[in-house]
Amino acid sequence: GDSLINQFSLSAVFQIFLTLLSFSYVAKALAGIFMKISSTQIERRFEISSSLAGLIDGSFEIGNLFVIVFVSYFGSKLHRPKLIGIGCLLMGTGSILMALPHFFMGYYRYSKEINIDPSENSTSNLPNCLINQMLSLNRTPPEIIERGCVKKSGSHMWIYVFMGNMLRGIGETPIVPLGISYIDDFAKEGHSSLYLGTVNAMGMTGLVFAFMLGSLFAKMYVDIGYVDLSTIRITPKDSRWVGAWWLGFLVSGIVSIISSIPFFFLPLNPNKPQKERKVSLFLHVLKTNDKRNQIVNLTNQRKYITKNVTGFFQSLKSILTNPLYVIFVIFTLLHMSSYIASITYIIKMVEQQYGWSASKTNFLLGILALPAVAIGMFSGGYIIKKFKLSLVGLAKLAFCSATVHLLSQVLHFFLICESKSVAGLTLTYDGNSPVRSHVDVPLSYCNSECNCDESQWEPVCGNNGITYLSPCLAGCKSSSGNKEPIVFYNCSCVEVTGIQNKNYSAHLGECPRDDACTRKSYVYFVIQVLDAFLCAIGLTSYSVLVIRIVQPELKALAIGFHSMIMRSLGGILVPIYFGALIDTTCMKWSTNSCGARGACRIYNSTYLGRAFFGLKVALLFPVLVLLIVFIFVVKKKFHGKDTKVSENERQVMDEANLEFLYDSEHFVPSAEEQ
Repeated sequence: GDSLINQFSLSAVFQIFLTLLSFSYVAKALAGIFMKISSTQIERRFEISSSLAGLIDGSFEIGNLFVIVFVSYFGSKLHRPKLIGIGCLLMGTGSILMALPHFFMGYYRYSKEINIDPSENSTSNLPNCLINQMLSLNRTPPEIIERGCVKKSGSHMWIYVFMGNMLRGIGETPIVPLGISYIDDFAKEGHSSLYLGTVNAMGMTGLVFAFMLGSLFAKMYVDIGYVDLSTIRITPKDSRWVGAWWLGFLVSGIVSIISSIPFFFLPLNPNKPQKERKVSLFLHVLKTNDKRNQIVNLTNQRKYITKNVTGFFQSLKSILTNPLYVIFVIFTLLHMSSYIASITYIIKMVEQQYGWSASKTNFLLGILALPAVAIGMFSGGYIIKKFKLSLVGLAKLAFCSATVHLLSQVLHFFLICESKSVAGLTLTYDGNSPVRSHVDVPLSYCNSECNCDESQWEPVCGNNGITYLSPCLAGCKSSSGNKEPIVFYNCSCVEVTGIQNKNYSAHLGECPRDDACTRKSYVYFVIQVLDAFLCAIGLTSYSVLVIRIVQPELKALAIGFHSMIMRSLGGILVPIYFGALIDTTCMKWSTNSCGARGACRIYNSTYLGRAFFGLKVALLFPVLVLLIVFIFVVKKKFHGKDTKVSENERQVMDEANLEFLYDSEHFVPSAEEQ
């Protein structure tokens, strides 16, 4: 009877743990995806560059690296459920900390205020072309005008997002490795893969929910609930639009904190039999003898620690002098860097190249790209099992994956849209001639007497198809007022280029992309989905390669060192240097109320595409060369030997592939999960 009760207790506690771990995986996915898809929104809200936004994005990995060694070594020796609970609590706290600046920065201003009484509606005393129209475009609530310079600019409030993301990285570290080890220790023989698959499948629902919620929040104005939305004249397609980025972090933070609470009430061991409790009484009698032995044990422990440290450095030297392992680390780093760049900046790329809103991009990523990756990962696992691929076969599969990814980047060069025709950036203000540089383009006779603020970004689209930086710089004399859609009339710069058109008008907002560019956008996304599917098939081989090219006793160290390199040189640095590259293609920077440079308003889409895809090609070409060298060395080292994947290694691969897919930060497999 007691054994039946104990078995029931084991089953109940273990099932509760699985349920809670699944919930924590959902929370983990929400926070990770929200960070990726909110990067552009954060960039605009805090008036920062893409490289700085990339640093904020990489702070998650910085936090993770702070505690990964502690968790890996001490985690299994401590109370794992409570450590996971603490991790979820920290993760939730970090997410909420990331959202806090929204509540302290004041309202978001996407337009410069004009400090003139809005009740005046006369044009007789206006010194330039469009003062009264700008008054009618005073889109910001009047309460904001009284704010001071520091309050307006947001100062350095982005530091809270940086610290919160770092704290989230610290909190997320114990969840996966300790959760997997707990399942592996207490699951029935041969059932651990099934349980891990179930937990990760639940985590997948978190990824889908994150993209769907991200799409919804991106359509909501950042100050929803605080300002009259009828006064907001920009749309989600506007380069100044900021969605409710903070709402995602608030939701994920609350979910994470709720998921943490039950873990504190779970036992260290789900099955502590009665016999073990009786033995504890006997152990109490032996406590005196234990104290006597403590001095001897302390001396032995010191020798043991010294031996361990020496052994660690010897093991590290062994894997770093292994040519196959070194080549593997280098080409996987280069390969993964390309993927990290894609997932970090895909929304910005699609927005700038094709004019899609962040909401639309998030939605399509959630319903098309993510399932394609999932199907590809499981298809890759099936292929490896079905054909029982050898080590050379796995390397060839990885080579095919890298080749497909490289070809897709080359194809993207043919899908780059020409930069928009923008008077003052790509054309002269009269729209008649292209300019060599977007810097300090001189005014034209059509707007030279308007006394316009050239730093302002209030784009209008002339009926000649040219975008102007502001109604004033378009030479417009009148407008439809607050009546939507807002149209500006008698625009002298539009008149110069619209000889056959008597209606020299412009409407608020940038000119849309032409039909040819729109068609390219759909081809681009189809290629992205196919690339995600085909590459995911090949990338499954990486999780097995890393454990086959080192000695069995060095497997854990090899995986851990590989993970550290991926996170430090990939997860942290890639968003920064790709962001810095993107910044170099900016044509128009915003200026905050203090006159400092803010976020980029418009990029040269031609240069942006060439630079972004060019750097990815530069990363991927050496991958192919290194993989050819890798295959050659493997053939030379293992010729005539059986290098096929064993059953145990296939099980490791299954678990690693699930984690590879689930890694919500950049879809890179973490070492500790294996």
